[in-house]
Amino acid sequence: MDLKIKNKTALVTGSTAGIGFAIASLLAQEGARVVINGRTSERVEVALARIRKQSPGADLIGAAADVGKPEGVERLIKQVSEVDILINNAGIFEPKPFADIPDSDWLRFFEVNVMSGVRLSRFYLPRMITKNWGRIVFISSESAINVPKEMIHYGLTKTAQLALARGLAETTAGTGVTVNSVLPGPTRSEGAEGFIESLAKAKNIDSAAVEREFFQTTRPSSLLKRFATTDEVAAMVVYVSSALASATNGAALRVDGGVVRSIA
Repeated sequence: MDLKIKNKTALVTGSTAGIGFAIASLLAQEGARVVINGRTSERVEVALARIRKQSPGADLIGAAADVGKPEGVERLIKQVSEVDILINNAGIFEPKPFADIPDSDWLRFFEVNVMSGVRLSRFYLPRMITKNWGRIVFISSESAINVPKEMIHYGLTKTAQLALARGLAETTAGTGVTVNSVLPGPTRSEGAEGFIESLAKAKNIDSAAVEREFFQTTRPSSLLKRFATTDEVAAMVVYVSSALASATNGAALRVDGGVVRSIA
């Protein structure tokens, strides 16, 4: 299937690992010019080399910048002034009891998970509307709907992304620009791998047993009954970023393995 995004410029924030890397890699395979972003030049260079090995001839740009800070966003947009596809993927999470979350953590999570997308969309969206073509995708989470008690601050930022994406979509009416959000469920990303391995070591069991236990006790509503792969999430993101998804706008699309039970 031709997604008709060859030579489109796509910026994926936080794309040196995990879901962001999988999205960037698949966009490159589809012929897009992809901007790889991470906080350090070293991580960006490693990611560029990995994608070039997978897709020789891939059209890639490296842009090191911490988009969780205003000055980082400014640095990024100076390096990349025009994009056709913006994937707001950069994000952080950390389990912590509500009573132990200080103001500084609330503000830090909001800056990285929400304001990075606000600032980048504020810059790129008007330019997309002028060209009458563009795609913005926010990588939210099933935690936006099933807010986890062990990290309420994270869940709040993911819910905020849904509101932000829908509100921005309203400003695109009648244009060739769309704004959507994608809600991954438990995904075997870099962070999840570390979590699984540490838990397996602590309980003296293998990682497969940890995964089974997780879906029996923590996410029992899952229909998939396993962690999704980053490639499975990336497939949805890249489709909704494509020319073929022109009738999908203002949507919150789940790749959650059926964790969320509500129909709407």
